Amino acid sequence: MKTVSAAEANRHFSKLLREVAGGETVLVTSHGRTVAKLVPAGDDDVERERRREAALREFMELGRRNRIGPIPKWTREELYEDEPYPDTFK
Repeated sequence: MKTVSAAEANRHFSKLLREVAGGETVLVTSHGRTVAKLVPAGDDDVERERRREAALREFMELGRRNRIGPIPKWTREELYEDEPYPDTFK
């Protein structure tokens, strides 16, 4: 595992990316403390992100297609009643 300062990482970022793509893990430090860890993106990481993005798109599309309409307005008294929705579930 390689360790570089933030300044060095900034100056040689392209080189570091090539090393990480080749399987190397790189720790980036600032004032002696580790602030970042560059690790190779495995195929499962990339695939997991693709699935997450696809699921989010599908979820958003379902929300657009299944709108429930306007939300009814209640008075302050209705909001504070013991029975919150007296006329809704009859």
